[in-house]
Amino acid sequence: MEIAENNKFSIGFYFRTLTQMLGSPGQFFEAMPEGIGLKQPFLFLLMSSLFFTGASLTCVPDRHVRMGGILFSNAVLMPFITSSVAFLAMTMIMGRRVGFSRFFAVYAFSGGVTMLASWIPLFVWITEPWRWGLILMGLVKGCGLKWMQAVVILSVSIVVLMLFFWSLSPVLVYVKGVLN
Repeated sequence: MEIAENNKFSIGFYFRTLTQMLGSPGQFFEAMPEGIGLKQPFLFLLMSSLFFTGASLTCVPDRHVRMGGILFSNAVLMPFITSSVAFLAMTMIMGRRVGFSRFFAVYAFSGGVTMLASWIPLFVWITEPWRWGLILMGLVKGCGLKWMQAVVILSVSIVVLMLFFWSLSPVLVYVKGVLN
């Protein structure tokens, strides 16, 4: 595993990371350096998000600019939101165990890999469980949590996010009505 401590990003780093995440994600997360930082995981996520957005637009009949913005924003922001909520859950339940950058790296690398297939219609039934499985593995192998701790943190964060978006849905319906 070659995640460099110098925090440099390149196309070679992207494809090496992709190959390692697809081949042996457990070893990838175990070898993740302690001071991973935010730059490499974020740029990996950004590259995958660009691919995901471009590929997804092949399935969208119209309003490409608006849909592209929505898809890209969702692809980049959701790993930040989900990792932040899960990090807060970990901190509240167990006390702080690992730094946020390491926690975010697990979510960014897991999300970035699964985005390469999630643009295909109905593949969400495959890619979402795969992504959550990779996140669980990353929390255990990369962050040093026990399996049960990782499951509890992931479950709590999913419930919190579902409740948040459920409570936000009336606002989204109103905004959609105003925009159309």
